[in-house]
Order: sequence, then C-alpha cells, then structure tokens
Amino acid sequence: MAQATEKNYKNKNKHVILLLIMSLLAFVTTPSEGKLSEPEVLLKFRQSLKFDGDPFSTWDVNVPPCVKENNKPKWNNLFCESGKVYGLNLENLGLSGTIDLDILKDLPNLRTISVFKNKFEGSLPTLNKLPALKSAYFSNNKFSGTIDEKIFEGMNSLKKLHLANNEFTGPLPPIFGDMPNLRELNIQNNKFEGPIPPSYSHLYFPAYDGNDGLCGPPLAKPCNNEEGQKKKESSPSSGWKIALIVVVIVVVIGIIVFILINRRKKNLQQEVVLGGSSLSSSPTSQDQKLIPPSDHLNKMEQGQSSAASTPDRVSHDGGKRAEVAGQKLLFLKDDIEKFDLPDLLKASAEVLGSGVFGSTYKAALSTGPVMVVKRFRHMNKVGREDFHEHMRRLGRLSHKNLLPVIAFYYRKEEKLLVFEYVNNVSLAVYLHGNSKSRGNQSLDWPTRLKIVKGVSKGILYLYNELPSLTSPHGHLKSSNVLLTENFEAVLTDYALLPVVNAEHAHEHMISYKAPELKQSGKINRKTDVWTLGMLILEILTGKFPSNLLGKGTQDSDDLASWVNYVLEKESSSSSEEEVFDKEMKGTKDCESEMMKLLKIGLSCCEVDVEKRWDIKEAVERIEQVKEKADFFSNVATNEADNMHTSR
Repeated sequence: MAQATEKNYKNKNKHVILLLIMSLLAFVTTPSEGKLSEPEVLLKFRQSLKFDGDPFSTWDVNVPPCVKENNKPKWNNLFCESGKVYGLNLENLGLSGTIDLDILKDLPNLRTISVFKNKFEGSLPTLNKLPALKSAYFSNNKFSGTIDEKIFEGMNSLKKLHLANNEFTGPLPPIFGDMPNLRELNIQNNKFEGPIPPSYSHLYFPAYDGNDGLCGPPLAKPCNNEEGQKKKESSPSSGWKIALIVVVIVVVIGIIVFILINRRKKNLQQEVVLGGSSLSSSPTSQDQKLIPPSDHLNKMEQGQSSAASTPDRVSHDGGKRAEVAGQKLLFLKDDIEKFDLPDLLKASAEVLGSGVFGSTYKAALSTGPVMVVKRFRHMNKVGREDFHEHMRRLGRLSHKNLLPVIAFYYRKEEKLLVFEYVNNVSLAVYLHGNSKSRGNQSLDWPTRLKIVKGVSKGILYLYNELPSLTSPHGHLKSSNVLLTENFEAVLTDYALLPVVNAEHAHEHMISYKAPELKQSGKINRKTDVWTLGMLILEILTGKFPSNLLGKGTQDSDDLASWVNYVLEKESSSSSEEEVFDKEMKGTKDCESEMMKLLKIGLSCCEVDVEKRWDIKEAVERIEQVKEKADFFSNVATNEADNMHTSR
C-alpha cells in the first residue's frame, strides 16, 4: 500500500514538472508568435502605399527578401546586408499614400530609406519611430507645411537628411543643428523663411538655394535684429546641452576604441589581416600569403611586375589556395559577367595614366571584356557605409554620355572603381596631343559640336538625378571626356565630391577653380556651368585653360578673358580667325554657328554667378546650335547681336 502511494506521488510530481515546463515554453514563445517576419512586414507596408502598375512584383512572401539572384537581392527596391534588409530604395516609383513607419519598426536592421522623386503629400511622417535610421531621402515630393521638430527627437544616429524640392514653409527647426551625428542636410528649393539657426554652421549644405525667405549668416541677406534675437532666445541650444553632448560623444568613442582594441588583440591569433580584409586561418593555410591589391598595383606602376609573371598568391603548403574573405568586388550592374578581385589583379594589365586621384589601368581578363580600373588614394576619410551608399547611387545612373561604374572595392587606405573600357582616347588627346597619338586625325567642326552636345546632356542628367550635390560633376575637363569610336562623348570621374577628402578636392578638383570660390569661399549649383563653358572654349580654340592648372583661379591666364580680348579687336574677321582652332576643319559657311557656340561658352563662364545661366538654359542654348546656319537663323543671330550692342 505504501509503495503504491509513493508511486502515485512520484507520477503526480512528474505531471506537475511537465506542466511547468510546457507553461514556461508557452511563455517564452508567445511573444514571437505575434511578431511579423521580414516578408510579412514589407508586404504589409506595401499595402499602405498607392501606385500604378506593380513596382513590387518581385515581392513574394514565400521568398526571403535578401536571397540573391545574379548577385542582387531577389526582391527589388531593397538594400541588404548580411542577409537582412538594411534599406528601402523606393525612388521614382510614382508612389503616394502613407509612409507607415509603425509597420517598419518591425525591421530591426533598417538604417536607410529613400522615397526620392515620388508623389507623397502632406506632413513628414514621424521619423523618430525609427530611431536607428542613419539616412533619409525625402526630396522631390510634395511634402508641405511647417516641420515639427518633435518628429526628430531622439534620432541620434541620423547622418543624412534630404528634404529638397518640396513645399515646406515656416522657420528652420533648430533641432537639425543639435542632432549629434547629422552632417548632411539638403533643404534647397522649399519655402523656408526666417533666420538660419547658428547651430547649423557645421552642417554640409547644397545650402539654402531656392529658399528666398531665409536670412542671416552664412547668407548675405541680413535679418531683422529683433526677430533674430527672439529666435536666438527661443533656441534650445545652450551651453550645458552642448557640453553634455560632447561628454556623451567622448564616452561613446572611448568605449568603441576599447572594444576595437580588445577585438583586435583577440583576432590577431586567428586571422591574417590583409590591409583591411582578412584571411580565415586554418592548420592548412596559416603559411599562405596573398599579395594585397596595393602591393600589386604599386609594383605594376613602378614597372617591377606584370600580371603574367607575378602570381597573386604565394603558397608554402604544396600550392593549396587560401580562401579570400572580404576581398570581393561589389558589383553595381547585373548585365555583365562577374569576376573577383584576384581575377582582376592577375589580368594582363597596362597603366594608362595617372591623375589627381590616382592611377588608371587597363585590365584584360582571361575570360570576359577589357576593364578599366581606377585607383583612388584620396578618399581615406570616408567610411565604408557612406562610401557603399554613394556607390549604389552612382550605380543606378544610366545615360549614354556617362561611363557607368560597374563595380567597386573598398579599403580604408584606397578604393578601386571598375569601368568598361572605351576603345578610343580622351578629348584632351585630340585637342592637345601630337598627331601620332591621335592617329593624324583632328576634330572637325561637326564633331566638336556633337561632343559639346553630348557633354551638356550628360551634365544635365547628373543635375536631374543627383539634386543633393552642389556640383554634380565636380571635375569636368577634357581629359575626363572619353570619346567612343563614333566620337560620342562619355563623361568620367563624375559625382565624386562627397567621397573625396575635402582638402584634396579644394586643391585639385576643377569645380574649386571657379571664380566664385575666390569671391565667396564656396562653390554653388552653377559651378558646373562654369566648367562646361571653359570646356566649350577649349574645344573651339584648341587652347588649354591654363587657369585650371594651378590652385584657385588666375584671372590673367583665364581662357575666357583671352577670348573676350581677341573678339574686342577692331577687325572682327581677323579676330575670329585668330580665336578658333586652326586645325578645326569643316568650318565653311559655319562661322555664325561657331560664333554662337563661342558666345554660349562665354556666357557660361560669366564671373557674376547671378548673371550666369543655369544648366537647363545652357543646354537649351547649346541644342539650338546647328552645324550650318540657314538664312533666317543668321538674321536672328545678327538682330540679337545688334540688340546686345545697343544695350
């Protein structure tokens, strides 16, 4: 009897324990049952949007969003990192409706969102529902009204905020100047008014263009003293707040440095560090070494090695190959054959030249097309995340007059950009090279006009697609205009200002040779127009703009000044003969159109920025130039010249 009772007691205890375990499991799993998966979150978010057609046709709940197909996430309009959704790229999809951030809160890895160039209206969504957001692009929509700074409270991770080309009104929110990590704020072409908060002084600006109601430094337009004082008193910026921010930043930096040092010590025994990338060590590969890209390219430049004679790997264990981790090229285009960095480094290579950024190589892969690799050494201050994001934006550009960026490689000390090879030479070679280098061929007038029109279309496209950049090209010169076999102009080295070290850009990039830098200390949205004008004068005269050689501007050597001087001579016919390139053929009966283009170039080089044309007007004027003028266009040109003379 006692044994039976003891047995029942034990069985009862087992049941109690089992019930407790089941209850605990239920308690642990219940919260996750209500949590949506990444596909479910994205599909629910899609339901809040309005659109024509189906820009989300690849979004399938049965397929993980970041599964790659042809080296690209299977779901379109997404940025992925480590298999998780990192960003939403909803640009130019004709979207309207609601940007439901309450749904997106369930994407824990979301760091960037872009709804650039859509049809969203009303107030901005409450962005601080995504406190970890690092970049937000809301430009080119129809957002309106005043901005409530409460929607940005607590967004301490936000680095980039683009609100350009909307209909915002009222004062600028002081909070933008107080956000600890915000460095890039684009608010141009809205209806903001009032004084600019002093706390904005550290922000990078395409600035205050298009907001005519703004006043105060750094604008030349002064504010009413009483209004400025009231704004200053109402601003939440104060000494204790700034001090607190500084203390927090210092503490955070200290913690990060401590973690990195400890991680470095721990990993040194497990990894062979390769210039920012690493080789996973194993008993069979500890003695293997891989020649870093920098070493390989350094020797190539010095003529000490060639791809055919120098192996990209040196093995000490019977020829076994180490597995490269982190040495991959990141491709931006899907319609080309993929290859790896080691394939590129062991390709048959030729140094094409060296510019202000670094060297350029022609690499013939063993299988596949010929590529051009540009090595950039003056981008070491840009972080991996910002560099990757900017390259993605460049990868989305597509225009026949732009040389597309196909792939890139990031390393802290240097970066590589990969382009397709253009089977001809640059415009500079045809204008300034010897007859042998250009195959005894000079450019006639119709070809030069074709080149100018191609360049101007490429520049206008950059302005339209990259409205956040003050100078969308930034480095326009004849050596950065490649010519195809049909003499189509193809622009290269464009849109690099955001990723080039500031001091190097100021010293070497063509935009920083513009006269406005000398006048106001900064470039503006018309600076690329000035470089276009200089290029037009160079193409027509055959003379190199010597003021682009040194630092800043040299008025005495200005090509535009020389052209004006020659044209002001008493004998107009002889002055025209002197100003145009003597090697330019095919000019018979074309003098009036040539002169029209020359005057367009001079108008683009107008020193007074207010009088200088914007890019749209410049391109429209260039498109009106013909190879040969008819009678009526000659009459119109003469009348316009007479009107100009009378004024």
